[in-house]
Amino acid sequence: MRIAVPHRTDRQTARQKVEERLQQLLAVYGHYLSEIDQRWEGDRLVFAGKAKGFKANGTLEVTDSEVIIDGKLPLIAKPFEPRIKSTIEREAEAMFRT
Repeated sequence: MRIAVPHRTDRQTARQKVEERLQQLLAVYGHYLSEIDQRWEGDRLVFAGKAKGFKANGTLEVTDSEVIIDGKLPLIAKPFEPRIKSTIEREAEAMFRT
């Protein structure tokens, strides 16, 4: 699953917004997750974790003009991919609305 969202700001500000929103989401929904691993490698966030026993992982890259999310869902979650993708797109677009 690949999602690209324009951020219309500079790279550092976009990364900061991503980090802040990620921390907010983890504070609210973190109790549903386990085995969370996230680390920044430059402007690329590598993440992995489990939700309700299902593993997901991927990357989030901040470029000069957009945020690109590449995620791998378990096979059993594939039927829900359009809904998951739509939710992530909506959340990411709201984060960068000016």
